[in-house]
Amino acid sequence: MITDARPPLLGRLPAGVWVAAFWTAVVVFRFFTREDELRHLSEYHGNPEDMPLVVTAVVTTLVAALLVRLPLAAVAVALAGSVFSLGMSSVPEVPVLQFLIADAVVGYCAAVRSRAVSLGALALPLAVLAALLLQGAVNHYPVNPLAYAGLAATVLIAWLVGNTVHQSRAHGEALRGRATEQAVTAERLRIARELHDMVAHNIGIIAIQAGMGSRVMDTQPAETRNALNAIEATSRETLAGLRRVLGALRQGDPDSAPLEVAPGIAELDRLVERAAGAGVRVALTRRGAARPVPPEVDLAAYRIVQEAVTNVVKHAGTRDCHVTVEYGPEELAVTVEDRGTGSAGAAPGTGYGLAGMRERVTLLHGGFSAGPRPGGGFRVAARLPLPEGAAPEVGP
Repeated sequence: MITDARPPLLGRLPAGVWVAAFWTAVVVFRFFTREDELRHLSEYHGNPEDMPLVVTAVVTTLVAALLVRLPLAAVAVALAGSVFSLGMSSVPEVPVLQFLIADAVVGYCAAVRSRAVSLGALALPLAVLAALLLQGAVNHYPVNPLAYAGLAATVLIAWLVGNTVHQSRAHGEALRGRATEQAVTAERLRIARELHDMVAHNIGIIAIQAGMGSRVMDTQPAETRNALNAIEATSRETLAGLRRVLGALRQGDPDSAPLEVAPGIAELDRLVERAAGAGVRVALTRRGAARPVPPEVDLAAYRIVQEAVTNVVKHAGTRDCHVTVEYGPEELAVTVEDRGTGSAGAAPGTGYGLAGMRERVTLLHGGFSAGPRPGGGFRVAARLPLPEGAAPEVGP
């Protein structure tokens, strides 16, 4: 069961509580340092010039409390405080401060809210500025149009900055979404290839052995027993492979069973034995100095040989094929050839088997080819690059 950890207690407190605590601390500080001024504030009788600190404290606390749930109301509160503070001639900076708080809320809305909310937040301070400018013109108040234009510019700049942050975040989320989708698709294709290569090969061997056993059941009991033993061994291997794939899918589950080792080139001898049990003799040739290779190359080489031999057993119409594994200085080359009269189960380049082999090689930045041989039969060849650290050591 997955549960979300609760944030710490202090992290669950609203922002308005923290702002209120801040202003409370300021008031307490002023009480112990300027008691006469605090008493002057407490004796307020309607003159706004005596209340700059109180207005700023109330406005900032309300803005912090409303910011998350009602951002437009937070803008309105900041603008109301700015307009109310215009009458405080003793502290002319307070209206500008309140207006800059409104700018900050506008930037916040543009950054994290929808386009409709951000445009509404942008329109509120511009409308207030236009109304104040119009009121001054009608009532012949001394107004400075350049000052109002400067305040309007701060609103636009705050909105543009927030909108840029919003677009950057949206672009980043889109990139992460595409990357996640590509990763999921790649993993799905990898699992599909693994299941196809494992199940198609082993089930094909089981089907051939079962048919052979049923035909000689009455006349050759020993051959029937051999066929049943081969079916049992192949079934167990298939079950182990399925458990490995399911284990990979459940890596995040702490109760999942440990993963089994994936097959590699070292398992080719067992593959040859199973193919012989299905009536196809596989000649395995290794060239070059055998050495450890990366797990993804090891698994890809095994699956390519497995799928190619499965195609020989099912479609080639021959009892012989030749597998070559060559360790080069920079790559591992795998070749499977037969002299049969059939094909790989489909036209060259088509079918899930060939497509899966080609995908495996492409993911490792190697080369792949598959098609009829000039002298008859079919040939599958893959070149898998090896990292520099996997190159054999050269003596002096």
